[in-house]
Amino acid sequence: MKGIVEERCVELGSYIVENQATVRAAAAKFGISKSTVHMDVSERLRSIRPQLYSQVRQVLDTNKSQRHIRGGLATREKYRMEEE
Repeated sequence: MKGIVEERCVELGSYIVENQATVRAAAAKFGISKSTVHMDVSERLRSIRPQLYSQVRQVLDTNKSQRHIRGGLATREKYRMEEE
């Protein structure tokens, strides 16, 4: 069982880095919960592959800094669709 979790962590980390993906997008792609993705890439990956962890951390920090912008755009689009 332990090997499967480690493989999943590496796959998730690689996917996030290659696609600049959010935790939500990675969870949807792999069919697992956001909580599991977050636990895998923010805690487990640190001890499994430190270099990949630092790359994932950069992507997640960028996504977090842009989160308020994406939320505002989604709200804007929602109200734009209601007007039509």
